[in-house]
Amino acid sequence: MELRPHRKILRRKTRKIKVGKVTVGGDSEISVQSMTNTNTTDIKSTVDQINNLETEGADIVRVSCPDSDSTQALKEISKNVNVPIVSDVHFHYLRAIESAKNGAACLRINPGNIGSKDRILEVLKAAKDYNCSIRIGVNAGSLDKSLLEKYKEPCPEALVESAMYNVKLFEDNNFFNFKISVKSSDVLLSIKAYEQLSELCNYPLHLGITESGSLMSGSIKSSIGIGHLLMKGIGDTIRVSLSADPTKEIKAGFDILKSLNLRSRGVQIISCPSCARQAFPVIETVEILEKKLSHITTPIKLSIIGCVVNGPGEAAQTEIGLTGGGNDSNLLYISGIPHTKIPSNEIIDKVVELVEKKIKEK
Repeated sequence: MELRPHRKILRRKTRKIKVGKVTVGGDSEISVQSMTNTNTTDIKSTVDQINNLETEGADIVRVSCPDSDSTQALKEISKNVNVPIVSDVHFHYLRAIESAKNGAACLRINPGNIGSKDRILEVLKAAKDYNCSIRIGVNAGSLDKSLLEKYKEPCPEALVESAMYNVKLFEDNNFFNFKISVKSSDVLLSIKAYEQLSELCNYPLHLGITESGSLMSGSIKSSIGIGHLLMKGIGDTIRVSLSADPTKEIKAGFDILKSLNLRSRGVQIISCPSCARQAFPVIETVEILEKKLSHITTPIKLSIIGCVVNGPGEAAQTEIGLTGGGNDSNLLYISGIPHTKIPSNEIIDKVVELVEKKIKEK
């Protein structure tokens, strides 16, 4: 189904970089990231979680490396996963250097706590030597003390100044394989910082609302912040940071991209909230369908609508549609065309059958 021109977002033009085998920026699709929450030195658990994230659709996975045992574990971890690994480094620049040697595809360093210019230059040398990209990861919660003294509090200007100081440092040392993030737990602060940064440079931007909260509240905050920026064409890779199972971050990330027609993966269900007009239990039906179709990665769009008010119109825009009808006579549509009537107790099995048939035809 081809999108009409007014439904396409014009993305900002950025440099293209490599994070392992994944390209970020330029005309690359927007990648979705998450981060492990296992103990990195528990190699089996970490590998298992990374592989689960990949199954869910993760393009890139970040791993925390707080000590030398963790960076040593990267050597074995990186051999047993397919997705590129980003080493998350704070406070000690040697962890970044060790990560580069042990298989990390990217080094995330925080300008607010990684140390002096000389230490950053040593990290740059390691990144060059081992073909690593870098993320300049500025965070409102860990700004450099000099910037806090200058601005008195975290603000967009402080985040952007921190990022641009490091951009110049990287450029002056002939290193260009990097992306940038300027994150805050404050949605409006984050949006303003990314907007300002996007006017000053053309490096790929990693979007996120840091420490956004639980599954529900964090998804809402992230959708507002990340979605706003993506609608303006800003952003090349995203992470939805949630206090939840990391696989939920991947699902939320793809849901944001799917809602803006920026990327498709798996089944997208358009469904009504249900009301007294519903001819079948909409909420329960959608929940069951999501579980039964969760293994599908090929993009396909369904509409599950409880009555005829909006059902036929939504069915016209989806590959498989269902509209509730009276007397237990619900109508199935294929590519917007009425297909067959079906009783409520057969809806789930029939829709699953049709979806799997459609997938085989693609």
